[in-house]
Amino acid sequence: MSRFYRIFLLCFGVFCLSCFGATAKPQDNLGRKFFQNGKPQAQSAKYRSDFSPITRKSVSFPSKYSAGTIVIRTGERRLYHVTSSGRAVAYGIGVGKSGFTWSGSNRISRKAEWPGWTPPARMRAREAKKGRILPTYMPGGPNNPLGARAMYIGSTIYRIHGTNQPWTIGQAMSSGCIRMANDDVKHLYANVSIGTRVVVLR
Repeated sequence: MSRFYRIFLLCFGVFCLSCFGATAKPQDNLGRKFFQNGKPQAQSAKYRSDFSPITRKSVSFPSKYSAGTIVIRTGERRLYHVTSSGRAVAYGIGVGKSGFTWSGSNRISRKAEWPGWTPPARMRAREAKKGRILPTYMPGGPNNPLGARAMYIGSTIYRIHGTNQPWTIGQAMSSGCIRMANDDVKHLYANVSIGTRVVVLR
């Protein structure tokens, strides 16, 4: 073995030892995250409540409703946002449980991103009888029952809002408000304005 080759092997061995003994760097951890077991790791949704179990889609819809109108069919557990004559985007929703459904026509009076929640006194009293103590106020955020967006309906206590319980979409479990998964409520929120007509049908 030539002297040059022996020197090369010695230098290479010292270099390898210094690499293995080096302090771990942030980029090393990043590498492990993406190449653990030789495969990229699956990336989860930002929040568990972002996506609805019912996929929104464009559908045919009665042309008697003008473009921009929101039509809620409580019995179907669907909200329709009319986009043009005869067409609408259909969203899966959660609706009021038995005794809490309602119908009528009104307009969106306010919009809010990551709204805070102030449970009505009647709701707090009702839940207290079941042993569940509700806060008088809860700041907005991913754990807030109103989710990522809220659209307030006239001067009523009702809202179209997101949720931190996506499994309730398609069910009748609310106290009268219309629930949507966060991804869907953000999509609707971006496409409606204050003054939008809301029609609620049983």
